[in-house]
Amino acid sequence: MQPGNKGRFKMLYSFIKGLRWFYVLAVFFTMLAIVFNYLMPQIIRIIVDNVIGANELKLPKILLDFVNQIGGIELLRSSLVICAFLALLLAVLSGVFTYLYRYCMARASEGTIRKMRNRLYEHIQKFPYSWHVKNQTGDIVQRCTSDVETVKNFLSIQFNEMVRTVFLVGFSLTLMFLMNVKLSLVALAFLPVVIAYSGIFFKKIADRFKYADEAEGALSAMVQENFTGVRVVRAFGRQAYEIDNFDNKNDYFANYWIKLGYLLSKYWGIGDLVSGLQVMLIIVLGAVEASHGVITLGEFLVFVYYNSMLVWPVRQFGRILSEMSKTSVSLNRINEILSQEQEKDCPDAVTPPMNRDIEFKNVTFDYEGQKTVLKDISFKIKAGTTFGILGGTGSGKSTVMYLLDRLFELPRGNGSIEIGGVDIRKIRLEHLRKNIGFVLQEPFLFSKTIQQNIDAFDGSSSIESIRHFAEIAAVDDAVMGFSKGYETIVGERGVTLSGGQKQRVAIARMLMQSSPIMIFDDSLSAVDSETDSKIRGALKQNTSGSTVVLVSHRITTLMNADVIMVLEDGRISEMGTHSQLLQNENGVYKKIYDIQSSLETELQGPEQDALTGGDR
Repeated sequence: MQPGNKGRFKMLYSFIKGLRWFYVLAVFFTMLAIVFNYLMPQIIRIIVDNVIGANELKLPKILLDFVNQIGGIELLRSSLVICAFLALLLAVLSGVFTYLYRYCMARASEGTIRKMRNRLYEHIQKFPYSWHVKNQTGDIVQRCTSDVETVKNFLSIQFNEMVRTVFLVGFSLTLMFLMNVKLSLVALAFLPVVIAYSGIFFKKIADRFKYADEAEGALSAMVQENFTGVRVVRAFGRQAYEIDNFDNKNDYFANYWIKLGYLLSKYWGIGDLVSGLQVMLIIVLGAVEASHGVITLGEFLVFVYYNSMLVWPVRQFGRILSEMSKTSVSLNRINEILSQEQEKDCPDAVTPPMNRDIEFKNVTFDYEGQKTVLKDISFKIKAGTTFGILGGTGSGKSTVMYLLDRLFELPRGNGSIEIGGVDIRKIRLEHLRKNIGFVLQEPFLFSKTIQQNIDAFDGSSSIESIRHFAEIAAVDDAVMGFSKGYETIVGERGVTLSGGQKQRVAIARMLMQSSPIMIFDDSLSAVDSETDSKIRGALKQNTSGSTVVLVSHRITTLMNADVIMVLEDGRISEMGTHSQLLQNENGVYKKIYDIQSSLETELQGPEQDALTGGDR
């Protein structure tokens, strides 16, 4: 990650490329709008001093010659409509250029933010699975929405205000010095005080915004987690606990914004006092100067107007600084994502045939310094066979499959995993994952129809093809039992379906890929034994030629596999066919088999379903 403001704003500048002329034009049109807006009070000065009064007309020589050529001040006195027309013309020109700068700024800022959103989404899509495990979804979403919106507000509003403030101050002071140097010096004396005060305020508020933003991210993550886990919250009666938890985080978040509000109120209160003193002093001194004839009444009115116009942009300086501090924090949070390393292929990545033997060689793995999960394991899965993996919780059976699919990367020096003799680290990631079908124990379903979920990887398959694979997964009857059939909308994360139905829909989705390698990671855990047997029979008939890996805690799911491997505490304790493993009286496999067999004999009907995790 690039450090400091330089890195953050360099990142922002990369999104502005291709839109820079819109920003330049917006700044140019802003300046023109200000110029024409500030010329309008001069019309008032001329009317008061020269048209109504009898003072000498003061204009630049070019304009003075032009007025004299068309009839001089007498023409203006006899035709006040000319002055009114000039005032109207300046107002129209100011309005036109205001419209143009807002249009250009909208094009520039929206184009920049569109590119930023696209880059963020694309970048996150290419992050390794391990990154998503370590980061909360709510915080990621906030960075892609709330933080991006903060940057958008700065570009579309505050950036232009910053340019306006600088130009307004410079242009106002120029006109004021041309009118009266003494009063202008008094007005100018207050500017360093306001700017210095705003700078101190900026330093104090920057950290407050950072903590408030992080607190908002934690609150968003908590809400997102609670809503997606609504079934668990209801099942365990945790509503009161979750409400209290939300109240605590919400109070923590609100307190930060209360502190920010207190800081802002102090700034604006003191700023209003300083600005009020400056305006009052200018009015008093200007009135004295006018009464002594140093300046005309028209000049006094215009000078007070310009001074009032000067005070507001200077007061805005603090607001701009506070918005810059928020933007700086948001840019840093966005840059933290964009600077994270993505998954990438090695320079000499290949796309070999995937219907080959799979071999683990002396594989050792741990999750970033935690307890070692796999300890020097070696085994081979013959192409086209069914391979079973049995093990208790924490034995490492799921980790084996995560490493095969490169959801987690096997570090160099920790062994190797090969498919057809090719190290999977040298296989192009897209090619590897397209050829490995994966069904997790807790599958993810999109908030779409069942048909769209099953056909997620193609999107153009016929309903007949979809139903064919749904029948293999033993879910077709259940789907057809719904009033809308395959057009039934699945709730967020599949919450409207039972655990067994979700798993079977996910199996049908994976089968649609027709992958040469198919992995079922305890993906039949939520169905009853009868449905389990039916699915395994259908799979055996319809996956010929594919390498099938079954990971399960249930021996009935694995007993027909060509080879079964038993993992215990990250090591291979046994390996062989079902009958071979049963011959080892002291083996883990035999003990588990005896326990599960006795339980199945004792338990019948609904009780069995309850133990094995029945469909509902």
